[in-house]
Amino acid sequence: MSSLIRRPIVEDISTGSDSDYSNSWISWFLSSKGNEYFCEVEEDYILDRFNLTGLNTEVQSYSQALDLITDQLDEDIEDELRGSVEISARFLYGLIHARWIITSRGLAKMLEKYKKADFGRCPRVLCYSQPLLPIGLTDTPYEKAVKLYCPRCEDLYSPKSSRHGSIDGAYFGSTFPHMLFMVYPNMIPSKSTSDGKDDHHHRDRERSDKAPLGVGSVSTVAAATKAERYRPKIFGFHIHEVAKLQRWQDAVRDRQISQLEGLERGD
Repeated sequence: MSSLIRRPIVEDISTGSDSDYSNSWISWFLSSKGNEYFCEVEEDYILDRFNLTGLNTEVQSYSQALDLITDQLDEDIEDELRGSVEISARFLYGLIHARWIITSRGLAKMLEKYKKADFGRCPRVLCYSQPLLPIGLTDTPYEKAVKLYCPRCEDLYSPKSSRHGSIDGAYFGSTFPHMLFMVYPNMIPSKSTSDGKDDHHHRDRERSDKAPLGVGSVSTVAAATKAERYRPKIFGFHIHEVAKLQRWQDAVRDRQISQLEGLERGD
């Protein structure tokens, strides 16, 4: 378990002015440093208890945390208790946020942030500054920090900022980016490369022909079999077209590994 997300992030609890805090807890939370990835969850969604089903068993001081988020918490509450309620409120808002951003209105809000590249851009040169989207590797809190998904190369990256890198991935969930592109298929970026595609493949083929079968003491076969791949899912199920492509890619990789094993044995 990563130490970065062993408990909810509590830094900058005092960030923002008193006037911001008195106007709206949510607006204060969103304006705090490190929370730029989050969008505003509409109050009507939060006040509908059906949308919060099951969260009361996951959050300590659930009722008070919900009151704080909706600006209904008693102002006379002790400072020490307010601090613990504040932590619970941040955690609860994150869990609500994960549910909200896969609704039609939540997707629309996150789409606007995506268009403005609020989540950063892909560092890969051949992705040509493609905007990224936040994603969780698991929907269970306290397990994995948030990552950034590139819809062009379909790979994952860690946020540049340590503040963003310590956000729990469960606050965005494993479904969000793929649901966004199913609802807005026109936003899926083209996978085609620029001119000179064949030349790139030719040079890559030449380099691979000349490359050694291993790097240092690690064989190519061992490295290939341990390589991790990100597999897009919606509610835990593989996306059909992507899954079909990946089954073909896995079959090709397995054949290549078999050929490498033969070369390493000297067959």
